Amino acid sequence: MSTTAATRPTNRSLGGRRGPWARLQPFVVILAVVLLVGMPLWIIVVTAGKTQAEALNPNLALPQHWQLWQNLAQVWHDGHVPTAFLGSLVIMVPAVFIVLIFGSAAAWILARRTSRVVAVFYALAISGIVLPPAVVMIVLLLRQLHLAGSIVGMVGVYVGMYLSTVIFFVTGFVRTIPHELEEAARVDGAGPLRVFLKVILPLLVPVLSTATILICLYIWNDIFYAFFVIGGRVQTLPLNLYNVASAGLYLNNWHLIFAYVILMSLPLLLTFIIAQRKIISGITSGAVK
Repeated sequence: MSTTAATRPTNRSLGGRRGPWARLQPFVVILAVVLLVGMPLWIIVVTAGKTQAEALNPNLALPQHWQLWQNLAQVWHDGHVPTAFLGSLVIMVPAVFIVLIFGSAAAWILARRTSRVVAVFYALAISGIVLPPAVVMIVLLLRQLHLAGSIVGMVGVYVGMYLSTVIFFVTGFVRTIPHELEEAARVDGAGPLRVFLKVILPLLVPVLSTATILICLYIWNDIFYAFFVIGGRVQTLPLNLYNVASAGLYLNNWHLIFAYVILMSLPLLLTFIIAQRKIISGITSGAVK
């Protein structure tokens, strides 16, 4: 009884110290999310559902007559979306696969070695996160290798750009995996490659799920590097949108441009909704461990 009585004033005092800002914080956060995320999404959706005349000045007003599906269908056929969608997949899928495999293997080696030389290699490996690649040098190098304007060259550029991200994500996670698991596999006769594929790689699924979504998001929406490397030769969704908009097909047709944006964003949005639990678990598990 005495303990309960002693704690009650403390609880009241803690509650009494909460100022007005502490009570308003949740509402401020919700309002910020609505303004920064909700309003742009709302403008995109309502503008994509309007006619050309209504969409000349994009705003928050609802369309008089919804024609979202008609606009999406027109963009799908007239904007060559299937071809651009296939081009984005052909580049993104091998790039992400190579980055995950080689980045995980490099992170495993760097995490299991403790020396100054390895520390220097690790610093160099993750330096790509903060050091932007030089576009001119990339283009010149690809021309020397006869890979400019090719899918192979574009995949190589993305692998080089995002390998640092995977190494950074995975290295800390690998250090939390007990060495006994690898030693047990080696006792059973497994070589280094088999240890990595059978023991280490399955344990990296949560953190690799997070890295996969982030890299897919970067590659899927990239237009800057794709424009200089494969512009005019291979169509991706951002490049195709730029080409059709600048060519006059969608000039002042904001309803079609926003409809294209919806089609381009829909695959990643659905992927994020389905895999959001794995993404969050990958982030939190790496932070806790």
